[in-house]
Amino acid sequence: MTPFVSAHLNDCYSLLVALLIGAFVGAEREYRSKAAGFRTLILICVGSSLFTLLSLRLGSPNSHDRIASNIITGIGFIGAGVIFRDGVNIAGLTTATSIWVTAALGMAAGAGEFVLAGIGLVLVIVVLALFEKLQQVIDRLNHMRPCRIQFRSDKSTLAAIEKGIAACGLSSANRKFVRTDGIFSVTYQLTGKEDAHSRFIDYLLSNDQVDGFEY
Repeated sequence: MTPFVSAHLNDCYSLLVALLIGAFVGAEREYRSKAAGFRTLILICVGSSLFTLLSLRLGSPNSHDRIASNIITGIGFIGAGVIFRDGVNIAGLTTATSIWVTAALGMAAGAGEFVLAGIGLVLVIVVLALFEKLQQVIDRLNHMRPCRIQFRSDKSTLAAIEKGIAACGLSSANRKFVRTDGIFSVTYQLTGKEDAHSRFIDYLLSNDQVDGFEY
């Protein structure tokens, strides 16, 4: 086998490994119906691997990272696109970091660090698939959630809401008031157990003075 064929065969191995890595991570994200799913993460991983290979080919002997170093900046723009505000919550952070780490795994594959890429893939899958159960356990024990409540401008209603927060076993912080056209709204950061949050939601649903809420 000629050196030319051998060199390009190694490139094919790198791209194939990147494809498989992106497929594994993408399948997990696709299963959970996330914004960046199966094909997206495959393309990100293969693209990062290809840019790394080009960086090794085109860079000078003392600066093989000239192209590869810009992958981080480019991936940052893509990741920022999947982060959005959902009411009073911020969504998409895990998907954005999945894009970021998948690009890193693709770079490892492009650099021929297959063992490192494999170990990284295992850790990523463990965090995404298995640690979610651990996160759910932690959230059941203690979870902070933002809550915005709209009600008619009445001090007694506000006092009743704060009494309900305490009665449900929640603690509140960062209280913020807004009044618009006679509609009063208050935003809290509520902390407590999962069942305490559920009790407070039931309380808000049954309170006739509450015009609406985001939780």
